[in-house]
Amino acid sequence: MDVPYAPAVKVVQPGGGETAAIPGFGVVFKLYSPGNGAEVAIVEHPFAVGTITPPHLHTREDEHSIVLEGQIGFRSEADEVVLGPGGYITKPRGQMHAMWNAGTTPGRIIEVITPGGFENYFRELSELLNSVEATPGVNVRETPEFAELARRYGLTHGRPDWYDDVVVRYGLTSPTGGSRQAD
Repeated sequence: MDVPYAPAVKVVQPGGGETAAIPGFGVVFKLYSPGNGAEVAIVEHPFAVGTITPPHLHTREDEHSIVLEGQIGFRSEADEVVLGPGGYITKPRGQMHAMWNAGTTPGRIIEVITPGGFENYFRELSELLNSVEATPGVNVRETPEFAELARRYGLTHGRPDWYDDVVVRYGLTSPTGGSRQAD
């Protein structure tokens, strides 16, 4: 059988993968899209207790999450759910969404991103956070560099009407700035 494209075998041992630091919400790269024709990327995200991702909307990719540890909350437009280990959810492109640690212990998810390519956003965000961290009083979300990064990856950030309620109900903190209140 003739296969037009066959990616090379890729092995990542348990606990393996390159990491990038994002406060409260890290990333471990498991499968890079260039190795599979840009069809898919897989990353692992550890969630610190009390962390929420800033609400955002993807224009190019869908995200499929599998909860490995803890209790992870997901909100995508009007749909909200908290999933424990073994739970799956798809966050489709075009919907404003956020994820958070809804429990009292650290959480961890696998994120399958289709098509691939978006995994590089996390590396660039980590680098931006590290560079801005050295400047007291600067909120990275308010910098031109953050806006440019989002533009390049087809992201829109927003503050949907449900965000403040979720932050208050779960006592959350945004990993890119803010306190245990709506930022």
